[in-house]
Amino acid sequence: MTWNAEKLDELRTLFSDKDGGTMHDPEFARIAGHIFRDGGRRQFPYAGHPTLLDAPAMVLGSSDDDLAKLQVALYGMPMDLGVTNRGGARFGPRALRGIERTGPYNDVLHCAPVHEMRVADIGDVPFKSRFDLATSHSDIEAFVGCLVEAGVMPLGVGGDHSVSHPVLRAIGARRAVGMIHIDAHCDTGGPYEGEKFHHGGPFRNAVLDGVLDPTRTIQIGIRGSAAYIWEFSRMSGMTVIEAHRIGELGIPAIVEMARKVVWDGPTYLSFDIDSLDPAFAPGTGTPEAGGFTMREALALVRGFKGVNFVGGDVVEVAPAYDPTTNTAQNGSQILFELLSLMQFSPSLPAR
Repeated sequence: MTWNAEKLDELRTLFSDKDGGTMHDPEFARIAGHIFRDGGRRQFPYAGHPTLLDAPAMVLGSSDDDLAKLQVALYGMPMDLGVTNRGGARFGPRALRGIERTGPYNDVLHCAPVHEMRVADIGDVPFKSRFDLATSHSDIEAFVGCLVEAGVMPLGVGGDHSVSHPVLRAIGARRAVGMIHIDAHCDTGGPYEGEKFHHGGPFRNAVLDGVLDPTRTIQIGIRGSAAYIWEFSRMSGMTVIEAHRIGELGIPAIVEMARKVVWDGPTYLSFDIDSLDPAFAPGTGTPEAGGFTMREALALVRGFKGVNFVGGDVVEVAPAYDPTTNTAQNGSQILFELLSLMQFSPSLPAR
């Protein structure tokens, strides 16, 4: 339409006396109705009690009835006793809670998940020991088991990647689940120096425990000098997509491949922040050059809309190695994308 006085008058009629929360597009009005209150006011992103994705806070155990009302529980696993290189991922949950603005609207998946589902940050796993790895894993399994029993979908923040094994033991206790695993490393290594529950072996352990179906598991973004220790992945039937094939295959083809691998069965999504190139996530324990850009990672994750997810995690954010906070910012954004995916999962509990 040609710009003229008539068009200007139309815009003035529509917008001059309206506040910032008034939208004319039905989709935007639906979202704004959740966010804006009292004449265009919104919650200050820098004020109040910090929680994961600014979700409401809930203390687990304060009311079992309250827990049963949730559809998705956000929680932290501040434990890094399983690292083989740089420590510090125990501070990952706190770092993501400190990110003051992620969401609330997902402009690609067209949802505001914190506002359109029953979601709460239920705090951190209450670890009994800061020194004992096996005890810490037992604590995680028991904590997530309570969520599973209550019919609540768990979405966690680590912590090192060893935390995914006890989570899978809880989620896959009755039926082995599939997995979309985005990482620089396959994490299917064997015992090292007498310890098998380190962060380089959670998915070998989960398969051998019978809680992870390797034929419904795809590992995406794998790279680096440790490739020779991941033979368990292929020998067990996992599909492995190395990082050097990403450009050749393209994100849409990888998304389609992943959908075929997991089909419509229950699926876990585990995102290791070191799947990103160190340019985008230097704050991690085992950085590997040649990883995803953040734009590629977002396109990949968003492509899984409608997959039958039953839980997920974001792990290995070690904020001390990143003074810019970019790693935590990107980790928070990925967490938001995973929460958005849960809204479209067939397994999302009705509440």
